[in-house]
Amino acid sequence: MTDVAIVGVGQSDFGALYATRDAQRDAYALAADALRLALDDAGLARDDVDALLCSRVAYGRMADVSGLRHPRFAHDLEGSGRMSGVALSEAVALVSSGIANVVACVYGNNGRSAGMRYGGEGGGQTVGYDQMYGMTSPGAYVAMMYRRYQQLYGAPDDALWPLARNNRRNAMRNPGAVFHKELTEEEYFGARYIAEPLRLYDYCLINDGGVAFIVTSMERAASLRKAPVRVAATAGLADLTNYYTTTDFFFGACQDVARRLYSQAGLGPDDLDCLEIYDNFLPTILFSLEGFGHTKRGEAWQWVRDGAIEAGGARPINTSGGHTSESYMQGWAMHTEAVRQLRGEAGDAQVPGCRSVQYICASPIVTSHILTTD
Repeated sequence: MTDVAIVGVGQSDFGALYATRDAQRDAYALAADALRLALDDAGLARDDVDALLCSRVAYGRMADVSGLRHPRFAHDLEGSGRMSGVALSEAVALVSSGIANVVACVYGNNGRSAGMRYGGEGGGQTVGYDQMYGMTSPGAYVAMMYRRYQQLYGAPDDALWPLARNNRRNAMRNPGAVFHKELTEEEYFGARYIAEPLRLYDYCLINDGGVAFIVTSMERAASLRKAPVRVAATAGLADLTNYYTTTDFFFGACQDVARRLYSQAGLGPDDLDCLEIYDNFLPTILFSLEGFGHTKRGEAWQWVRDGAIEAGGARPINTSGGHTSESYMQGWAMHTEAVRQLRGEAGDAQVPGCRSVQYICASPIVTSHILTTD
């Protein structure tokens, strides 16, 4: 168990930003506002920050915009969803090693206003290998993996519907979410395919926003504004190829991370109160549940049908609405939601008595954390 905590969180009102596109909306301004909110939440001043980790915004300009002139450590992380988990792991390492005392992890994205599509733009590492066959985005790869999963384990056409419904119902309890209207079964199945068998509502949103969280030692946290959220354990493992896919749905990498994570935390799947699962596309929830031992291999699609993942169920999932209904901040807002749950600040979405939350990202860099009340 680490002696490191998240002590402050801040994020945009994603729903308000989604209501209008603004060509002048700036990712750095969104990130800076989230950082200001996170520092205020922690009761820290800008000058207390001595390390800056950034994703989708570059540390040089971010530091200038935020007035962080002399951090001991600064680092850019690429703008992919797996980096939110990497950022927290890196922040824990910086604090644990004594390289930094207070780490600001910051993310900004103006993707909706800028017209981003996250696929089909051309370029990238797959040129000359698979783009000519239509594999132009992670979504196409996950669709291919999910088709294999269906064939192996008998998952029917409606297997992802409980996940889409759960995300939307959770978003309806979250005032800052993009979507607050019930998603009907007719709307879900009537939506067009993006990469068959994945439909429109199996895909993440594209929206604007900023997210920040502040990481420091448990010792330092004791004197700050709010009760700390301990990073009880963090672990990761890459499964890297030229493609965003594996034949085992990242199962082997997830199993390796799970063994180390649960051992470090002294907790297992049955001890966790809720899960925040990175869902750029809904099949990744099934892959994650199986890879981290929440269900048996090949059975997650059945397990999610019985209400266990819903509010009031045994293991609520994506309590703020996930990436298909709250926002797509590439995993970052899932960390702030985990903190809110553990503080008892999640409002109508609060899981009663929440004392432990697991974040999972099954991707070419698998990461997972267990966060707990102290």
